[in-house]
Order: sequence, then C-alpha cells, then structure tokens
Amino acid sequence: MTTLENIELGFVPLGETGLQTSELQFGTWRFGKETEQGNVEIGADRAHELLDAYEAAGGRFIDTADVYGGGESERWIGEWLEDRDRERFTIASKIYWQIRPGDPNSRGTNRKNIRHRIDALLDRLGTDYIDVLYIHRWDDDTPAREMMKTLNGLVEDGKVHYLGASTLRPNAWKVAMANEIAREAGWEPFTVAQPRYNLVDREIEGNYLGMARSYGIAVCPWSPLGQGFLTGKYTREEGLTGESRAAESSRFERTYLTAENFDVHDELEAVADEVDATLAQTALAWLMHRRGVTAPIVGARTVEQLTENLEAATIELSDEQVDRLTESKEGPYAGL
Repeated sequence: MTTLENIELGFVPLGETGLQTSELQFGTWRFGKETEQGNVEIGADRAHELLDAYEAAGGRFIDTADVYGGGESERWIGEWLEDRDRERFTIASKIYWQIRPGDPNSRGTNRKNIRHRIDALLDRLGTDYIDVLYIHRWDDDTPAREMMKTLNGLVEDGKVHYLGASTLRPNAWKVAMANEIAREAGWEPFTVAQPRYNLVDREIEGNYLGMARSYGIAVCPWSPLGQGFLTGKYTREEGLTGESRAAESSRFERTYLTAENFDVHDELEAVADEVDATLAQTALAWLMHRRGVTAPIVGARTVEQLTENLEAATIELSDEQVDRLTESKEGPYAGL
C-alpha cells in the first residue's frame, strides 16, 4: 500500500514565469461545497487534513477561488498557512462570479469588482499577495483593454505576481488578444492558463495548446479525471443502458456516458493493467506525459483518494502507451 512517505512530488517550470510549480497542483473546489442535500462535502478539519497530506507529499501549489465554499476555501487555507512559511507555497485564486444578489457590478472583470475582490480574498487568505490570479471566466461586458489595465495595476501594487485565464478553452483568440494588448501597453500578460482537459475532453488540442505554447503560457488543466468518469466508477453496460445515471445530470450523461468515451475507457483499463496502476493514476499520468501540459490540478474528498492521485507522479508510461491513449479518441491532435 502506498503511503505519503513514498511520494515526493517534483517541480516543473510554470511556463515562462520563472516560478517552479509542483508537478501535481492541489485543487480545493470541494472545500466548503454544499451538496443538494445541504451537507458540506469537506469541512475545515478535513480540509486541513488534506492540505497536510499534500504538503507531506512535497506539494507546494494550492489552487482555490473566492467563490469556493462561499469564501470558506480561502479562509481555511489562510488558517492553515498561519503556522507555515508562506513563501514556501504558491497560492492561486480566481475572481469573476457574482457575489451579491441583485448587484450586477459584483461580477465580471470590471475595475470596481476586481479591486474589491482582490482585497477581500487577500484578507481571507491572510496574505499580502497571491502568486497567480485567474479570471474565472471571460467577461464580454468589460473591454479587454480595461481588464488588462486593471489587472496590471494589481501586479504593480504587489498584490498579484502573475495573471492567469481559467476555462477559456474555445476562445484561444481572446487570450491572444488580451496578451497583445498587454504587450503593446507594456502591461503584465496572461502567463498561466487553466482549461478543462483530460482523456475524453480534448477540445483544447490544436488551437488552444498551440496558442499557449506560442506565448509561453503554462497549462494547468482542471477536471483531469472527467468528473470521475476516468476513475472506473462507471461501466459500459450500466452507463449505456442508463442504470448508473440516476444520480447524474443529463449534461453528464451527454458529455461522458457515450460509446465513444467508453472506447477510451477500455484502452485506459488496458494500459492501467500493464503499468499496475489504477485508472485514475493512469489517466493523470497520461496528462503529465502530454506535450504542452504543465501540471494537472487534482482534488480529493479523502486523504486516501489524494494519496492515490498523487501516486500518479511515480508512474512511467512508454511513448507507445501514451500514443495508444491519445489515439483512443478520434480527432485532430495537431501533432501534439
């Protein structure tokens, strides 16, 4: 049985920022999250246990957002950091979503919202700065020039070190446009990206990854396990007949429980068998072997799940195995 003492996460360059990031980043989107039944998925004590486990494995990159758990995720991370050397950790957060009902100015990337939100999240985290600030979504109501000017001001103020763009996978041109505006004005550009990417969600291949490579942008994918589809939780028989769909949304069914994706699942099982690893570990290892990917973001509900996910860093896949997994879903992969 693998324990945290057997895992030592390495570091990889965070694009062209000059920073080094843990090869697996820790995502905290479940901290304080309420289920439909009104229960909290991960409370403060469990959150601190998971952060302890990640640290014990050598992990140093913690990803959050100001809306995770209504701000509780940041607050609990801040409490955890109180007894540690802040400088040893890289902290990323995100802003965008509306936080005050009935107030349209409390969402998006307008200057009023950004400047209010950065001060509030720094207070919750108990720190003077964050290492990476992501825009959580693109705001079509705020001109890109206005957004980049405001974000650059946060960098100049020392409140933010680097800028990132999250979940803009179909819109590589928007990131490129914003970076060209920043370049011409001498402002800080986006240097980190956080798209959805995994064995079955492949829409960033081609233009998006090509854009990121061209600008030297680090790519740190979220949902590396396809919302649990790539963990072996669903079987082809149950998935395609509807027997495992009762607890899932219709969107999940349309997106993941398809014959094409189960073909990918079959190949994943075969490779996992060959390397004596779980499906989740093999899916993460594939991402870590992909050209253009910097560091996937992993999360977990329990220390056991986190340990399993982090062990993916110890798994070696051959070029032939990576190619088989890549080609298990049809589509243009732009030579990646």
